[in-house]
Amino acid sequence: MNFNKSVIGAMIISSILLSGCSKSAKLVDQLSSNVQTLHAKVDELSNDVSAMRAELQSTKNDASRANQRLDNQTHLYRK
Repeated sequence: MNFNKSVIGAMIISSILLSGCSKSAKLVDQLSSNVQTLHAKVDELSNDVSAMRAELQSTKNDASRANQRLDNQTHLYRK
């Protein structure tokens, strides 16, 4: 009788452990998927920032040229 109780107890414990492992495997897969999604979003944002830096530099150059033209015009009026 004790042997049967031991076998049944071992079966219950092993089934609990196996179900816990399958749940943790699902969680690991879900977390891995979330991390991959976040990496994709970070890469997309990084590309957007790089594009905006190029546009910002172009805008700064245009503003500098416009300011230079305005400075040249004010020098003409002062003379």
